[in-house]
Amino acid sequence: MKVAYWYNNKDIRIEEVPTPNPGPTEMLVKVISCGICGSDIVEWYRLPRAPLVQGHEIGAQVVAIGHSVNKYKLGDRVFIAPKVPCGKCFYCENGHYPQCSDVKERLPGGFAQYILVPEILVERGTYLLPEKISYDQSTFIEPLACVVRAQRLANVKNEQTVMIIGCGMSGLLHIKLAKTKGCKVIAADINKVKLEFALRFGADVIIDSANDVPQRLIVENGKKADVVILCASADSAVDQAWACVDKGGVIALFAVPEPDKKVIVPVNDFWMKEITIITSYYCGPPDITEAMKLIESGKIIVDDLITHQFALEDIAYGFQLVSDGRESIKVIIKPNESIA
Repeated sequence: MKVAYWYNNKDIRIEEVPTPNPGPTEMLVKVISCGICGSDIVEWYRLPRAPLVQGHEIGAQVVAIGHSVNKYKLGDRVFIAPKVPCGKCFYCENGHYPQCSDVKERLPGGFAQYILVPEILVERGTYLLPEKISYDQSTFIEPLACVVRAQRLANVKNEQTVMIIGCGMSGLLHIKLAKTKGCKVIAADINKVKLEFALRFGADVIIDSANDVPQRLIVENGKKADVVILCASADSAVDQAWACVDKGGVIALFAVPEPDKKVIVPVNDFWMKEITIITSYYCGPPDITEAMKLIESGKIIVDDLITHQFALEDIAYGFQLVSDGRESIKVIIKPNESIA
């Protein structure tokens, strides 16, 4: 089978490896669609494990099962989580599933024609796709689940003003979800094309980040934002987040700068204004279930976010598009198709 080994964003090699056979408690799935996530291109995050096969936004079909697997059958359409929490430790019992200290197995990368699914992910990380969710739509389950969790932690609710800084794929999902909650949504980005997407997908106000964003926010909204969700990692975006939150408001760090970048938090100002800063990393099983319901019901439309689809052989160009960030929103790789 063919796999795409990632060494860095500019060095991705298509290689032939043996197709694995599932053991008694494993299963083999054929990857139909796999999205390129924004985190896939973050080299400081991925390079320590390189070379590796990336890809964790997966829609697949079961093609072989071990004799002890009873939950699934050949031909089943599935989404598989990249990893699963134990559900029993202190962190899981308190809702911090991404911080579970007992995660040992991870799903092999989805930028491959086939994936051997380990036992724990067969048992607790595989989800049957409803008929109404296509393979392409399934690539949004994990990113939408992360968005669901972040907005829950930020306590986003009806009639709030929610500001999204950074209108890439995650930022646009935040816009769509906040609109379902009856929020007024203000979106900021330096990319005019992404601002047009934000407006198309429900943002009430868009602001060019090259302008004085806090001032424009007050002009357009009459006040600062109740919730600011940071979906960009630039230093300037972090500073804008600090300046755009209203008294008693919440800042949700959905994206962060590189580890060696120092972030200065105006603690004294935030102390007097009672500002809450929360972080949100990954998602948990309840968030995945909620994301699937949102997509299945049509409450969140995701098809309009797909801008590009490529065969596995063209994955390097897909990574280039995502890294550049100017022409693409959602890039999907189809490992078992030839796409002209």
